Amino acid sequence: MNTKKLLNTALNGLDSIGYRLDQYGITGKLNRHNLAAFIMLEQKHLEGEWDSIQAKFDRRRSQVDTLLKPVISRVNQFRGASGN
Repeated sequence: MNTKKLLNTALNGLDSIGYRLDQYGITGKLNRHNLAAFIMLEQKHLEGEWDSIQAKFDRRRSQVDTLLKPVISRVNQFRGASGN
């Protein structure tokens, strides 16, 4: 069974469950459109979280670089002086 056929079967099942629940008055919000909207919302949420983590990492890396540059410079000067 290919992926598209499997996906369509799952979405049809979801629509069927949503329709049955709606008939019983439980909910009218379970369908493929709301599921797709929820997935896209969560995808954007996760992208935002990832961007936040990346920004924190970049900030920390720049702080470490700022601290290490003078040390590395001294080490390189020492290597240059001892290499002569």
